[in-house]
Amino acid sequence: MYKVFVGDKPIVLTTIVEKEANFKNYLLKTVNMAKVIKKLNNTSLEEVRLIHKNEDKLIKKFLKKLPCVIAGGGKVYNDSGEILFIYRNDKWDLPKGKAERKETIEETAMREVTEETGVTGLSISKPLDRTYHIFKRNGQYRIKVTYWFEMKTSFSGKLHAQENEGITKVAWLNNDQALAALENSYANIKLLI
Repeated sequence: MYKVFVGDKPIVLTTIVEKEANFKNYLLKTVNMAKVIKKLNNTSLEEVRLIHKNEDKLIKKFLKKLPCVIAGGGKVYNDSGEILFIYRNDKWDLPKGKAERKETIEETAMREVTEETGVTGLSISKPLDRTYHIFKRNGQYRIKVTYWFEMKTSFSGKLHAQENEGITKVAWLNNDQALAALENSYANIKLLI
């Protein structure tokens, strides 16, 4: 099962058809994505489920429905076990950004963390789950597929918010602070923490 977020409401990709209750079922093959996104944005509908018989093809078929933007990001720990957060668009988030040509997704993730926060000396510990969300750019809906990596650093210098990307704050948050920050974060980030 996969979750693709429209704001904080999920589109669930699944093979299981259940009786509708606060959600609506659609066949993945024939769904009109623009209508589904409008319903999620403009009604009290809590989620949408897109059904396809073959579990192995769920995400592949879905990603053909809209143009994709590939991004990389990091859940970065310092030597004190704190997690690196950014504050952008009045929400707490993790650093991430769009992949550039001829760059591996790991290089994208590390570059974006450094650009958005000023943190250097990063090493990747392990890959984390991918997240998916739908956004609108230039009047067109797109799917952002973000490849996440757990990273470590011994960086102890000054943090720098990349203001031209709308980031107003960068902070190392301990476990309690991170949980509090998640109260004002995105659903897909909550899946990673």
